[in-house]
Amino acid sequence: MPRAKPAPAPRLPAEGKKAPAFSLPADDGSKVSLKSLAGKKAVLYFYPKDDTPGCTTEGIAFSALKEKFDAAGTLVLGISRDSIEKHCKFRDKHNLTVRLLSDEEGKMLEAYGVWTEKSLYGRKFMGIERSTVLIDEKGVVRKVWPKVKVNGHAEEVLEAAKAL
Repeated sequence: MPRAKPAPAPRLPAEGKKAPAFSLPADDGSKVSLKSLAGKKAVLYFYPKDDTPGCTTEGIAFSALKEKFDAAGTLVLGISRDSIEKHCKFRDKHNLTVRLLSDEEGKMLEAYGVWTEKSLYGRKFMGIERSTVLIDEKGVVRKVWPKVKVNGHAEEVLEAAKAL
């Protein structure tokens, strides 16, 4: 009997290509879309879940560098499937200064290729692969970091943003 082929792995956007369009609610009550980012550089960092150790460390690291990202003309946006209510609690608990976007339906996560099958202790499940995408002022993907390791990542992204 022939084996079923596994589903193809999602793909992060290719560097040099237009970033996939999106429109999501933010923790400050605004809506953020790719179109609203025109004329600005943006870092989209995708993380699995609010208030977990790695995600907290990453949010704090990006927040600590917010003024330097601002000086580099770069917005930093954290994105997960958590609700705006959870984002606000997470932001306030850890004094995060970066904006958090909610993709509860997962459409943007799928478009950016970060919603993927994961495995933990032999159990398979769907989740967000910690990844980051740097987009230039024209909406073009300039740098992609798949399977991010948190330590030192925000600093690396800042250097790439400054270089644009």
